[in-house]
Amino acid sequence: MTCTLGYATASALGQNLEAQLAALIDAGVDPRRVFTDKFSDSADRVRAGLHAMLSYARSGDTVIVVAVDRLGRTTAEAARTIADLTERGIRLRTLKEGLDTGTSTGRVVASVIASLARLDLQAHRQPH
Repeated sequence: MTCTLGYATASALGQNLEAQLAALIDAGVDPRRVFTDKFSDSADRVRAGLHAMLSYARSGDTVIVVAVDRLGRTTAEAARTIADLTERGIRLRTLKEGLDTGTSTGRVVASVIASLARLDLQAHRQPH
């Protein structure tokens, strides 16, 4: 059985977790299947909610986020998360950007993002 999961994250810098939760619910995510992270300072940001959602998600599931930047603190981290979801057969929908890996255009965009993530990983592995 496949399911639709949501992920929302907010920091103390004015990002609104409640608005994200409302948008995810409006997009059809069951509130019991929304994973969250909230940061109140610059302390270690483990992102336990993101890791829990990624561990819970299975091939065929759909993950919905309000915006692609919710998937990582940096562009490279978000790209790696998108690549991971794509490689595992998990559909990704971003509400702000309209990315949907369940469509052919969305798969092409995700493929480009995954390629960029692999390039970033290779750059970090090579000695400087």
